Amino acid sequence: MEVYLDIIWALNLLFDSLLLYLTAVILKRDIRLWRLFTGGLIGSAIILLSLTPLNTFSSHPFAKLLFSIFMILTVFGYKRLRYFINGLMTFYLITFLIGGTLIGVHYFIKFDFQLSSSVMLASVKGFGDPISWVFVLIGFPLAWHFSKRNMDQIDMTKIQYDTLIKVIVSINGEIFRFKGLIDSGNQLYDPITKMPVMFISLKNRVEEFPEDIVKMARNPENIILGEEMISSDWEYRMRIVPYKVVGQEHQLIIAIKPDYIELEKENELMKVEKGLISFSMQQLSADDAFQCIVHPKMLTTTKKVNTEAYVKHA
Repeated sequence: MEVYLDIIWALNLLFDSLLLYLTAVILKRDIRLWRLFTGGLIGSAIILLSLTPLNTFSSHPFAKLLFSIFMILTVFGYKRLRYFINGLMTFYLITFLIGGTLIGVHYFIKFDFQLSSSVMLASVKGFGDPISWVFVLIGFPLAWHFSKRNMDQIDMTKIQYDTLIKVIVSINGEIFRFKGLIDSGNQLYDPITKMPVMFISLKNRVEEFPEDIVKMARNPENIILGEEMISSDWEYRMRIVPYKVVGQEHQLIIAIKPDYIELEKENELMKVEKGLISFSMQQLSADDAFQCIVHPKMLTTTKKVNTEAYVKHA
C-alpha cells in the first residue's frame, strides 16, 4: 500500500501546533504564530527521520523527549528553569489528555475498523487505516475543544484579588498597557487624598517613558531631597507617599496622578475613579507574568466605559 508521507507529515505538523497552542492557552502565555508553527515543524520532523538511517534513534523515548524540549524552547523561550519545566509538563499533560480522550472514545464507541465503503477507500487510500484517519480528523478537534473548555473552568481556589488583569494607563496623552496582578496585600494610600497607589515596573520598557518618569523610578530619594530636578510640568502630578516595607523603617516614594487608569477584566472595560501610580525599576514578576501591582480598592471605585471608548482603546 502506498503511503503519502507529505499528508502524514502535514497532519502531524497541524496537531503538534494545536497542542502547543492549547498549552499556551492553559498557561496563559503570549506567543507568536511563527514560533508556534516552528515548534510544530520541529515536532513533525520526527516523522521524516523515520525514513532515514536515524529511524532507530527517532523512535527512542529519549529522542522524543529531546524533540519536546526543543519545541517548548522554540515556542516559549527560556526565562528560568521552573518556567521551562512548567511548560514542558503541561505540554505532555495536554498531549496525553487529547490522546487518551481519542482512545477512550474509540473503545467506548467500539468502532469497527473493518467497515469502510469503496468511496471512503478511494478517497483516502494511502493515508493508513481510512476509518482511523477520519476518526482522528473529527475526534481531535472535538477533544481539543472540550479539553480547552474544561481546563478553562478548572480554577484554583484563590480569593478574587489574586488574579491577573489588563491595565491601561494614560499619561500626558500617551497610552501604556500592562498586565497587572490584583494583590490584596497592597494597601498603600496617599494619606492626604486617600487615593490608592498602584505599582508599575519600567523594567525592559524604559525607552517608552518620559525621562522624568524614569528619574522618579531610578532615584526617588534624590528627587524628594532636591538633589535631582525634574520638569515643573510634573510637579503638580507628584505626590510624596510614606511607604513601609517589612523589616525596614518607613520610606518615602513618589507617586503621580495619571490622566486616567482603565482596567480590562473579562472583556469588560472599567475606568478607575481615582488612583495614583508609583514607578519602579524593579521587576515585579520573575517570569514577567505581570508588570504592575493593582490596588484592590481600584476595582471598587470604577465605572464601566461605553462601547465606543472600549473600541478606541482595544
